[in-house]
Amino acid sequence: MPLIGSVADDLTGATTTGVLLARSKARTAVFFNVDAAVKGEGTDELDAILISSNSRALPANEAYEKVKTAAEALKGMGVKYFQKRIDTTLRGGVGVEIDAILDVLPEGTVAVVVPAMPQSRRILVGGYSVIDGVALINTPVAQDVRTPVKENYIPRLLEGQTRRKVGLVTLDKVLAGDEAVEEAMKEVRTDGCEVIVVDAITIEDVETISKACISLGWDIVTVDPGPFTAKMAYFRDLIGNEEPNLPPKGDETGKTVLIAAGSATPVTKKQMEVLCEDKRHVRISVDPVALIDGGDAAVDEVFQAVHKAVDLLKSENQPRAILFETALHGELLNLDEEDAKRHYASGMSADRINAGLGTIISQVLEIAGKEKVAGLYTTGGDTMVNVCYQLGVECIEVVDYVIPQTDVGRLVGSAYAGMPVVGKGGLTGNDNTACDVVDRLFGEASRQ
Repeated sequence: MPLIGSVADDLTGATTTGVLLARSKARTAVFFNVDAAVKGEGTDELDAILISSNSRALPANEAYEKVKTAAEALKGMGVKYFQKRIDTTLRGGVGVEIDAILDVLPEGTVAVVVPAMPQSRRILVGGYSVIDGVALINTPVAQDVRTPVKENYIPRLLEGQTRRKVGLVTLDKVLAGDEAVEEAMKEVRTDGCEVIVVDAITIEDVETISKACISLGWDIVTVDPGPFTAKMAYFRDLIGNEEPNLPPKGDETGKTVLIAAGSATPVTKKQMEVLCEDKRHVRISVDPVALIDGGDAAVDEVFQAVHKAVDLLKSENQPRAILFETALHGELLNLDEEDAKRHYASGMSADRINAGLGTIISQVLEIAGKEKVAGLYTTGGDTMVNVCYQLGVECIEVVDYVIPQTDVGRLVGSAYAGMPVVGKGGLTGNDNTACDVVDRLFGEASRQ
């Protein structure tokens, strides 16, 4: 029976937490939705289950219902310890989703919010979020097309979203040790706070907070990107020490990595530019406007991309990697404006682009054959969801990461079961990360 259960607001977030648990010897699976988790076979043999609610960009009432339904499903599976997985940059309706999960759990349960992920240089100081040395509101996420973040002080951000009182335990208490954190949390709780934000800048800080929470003995929902949940599981003796799960060097003969780049961030753009400096890696640019328009225009654009790729896979000079991208060439589209021009519902343009990328990957695999493909690499949670949806996959067993927030897993179910997949958030990694991912996928393919 799974003891750890998490509701994440998108798929890449779920895999990020799942990988930390998997690297600590917990058998962990990530499900794309509630129905897939409820219907999944062998879930009683798992140690941890993570469900993506796909709720980050939804209106508050819809996000609430999605998260509440997922939490109820996990509770029905016998889960004892709960996480509300949040984005490291606090995108989406975090406060509303905290309310949803607390409303399912026993009265008196406290949400402890530790937004830090020191492994990725995401920290919290004085309640202020800092991303790789830059204030959150000065990072590209502040201009995110669908879920911009305009508030840097996290207690105030949450106060605008939750109906519960929010408190803060500052870094000076954390640096003073777990007993000081314990006393500070008691004071904040006595003041009526049910949501407690805690500063952290190092993994050692996260450990300190975890020890304090264990000593308190409260019913706690961990609200974090993953490290706090993993440390709490470790101190509860549910998992072991985190260790890498590295494959041998892979044979690259006759195989190609397929890449669907749905993220439009400068970070992703630079990574793909570096990747394509290697002439063995081929870029196929896809017109996003055609995908947004739909109909014959979209069908024709998908057809052209698919057949270019199939020809390459069957050629004597088979590429090491093929990159399909819609937002890394030409002028970056404002997708809200594209929705408005066509009288689409909000987010429909983005959905059509991601669905197009998913269709391309699916058709390439179907026509060329899965034996030609070493693995799949997607950037952006919505892109991964659409790729896997087109492949008939609703679950990923996670195994490791290339770097934190760049997660390695294997597809579960469908004709492509066992195929390696890497999902990466759009703001994660350095200039060489895409190259490292391609290398890793060849290694993973070798142990199929």
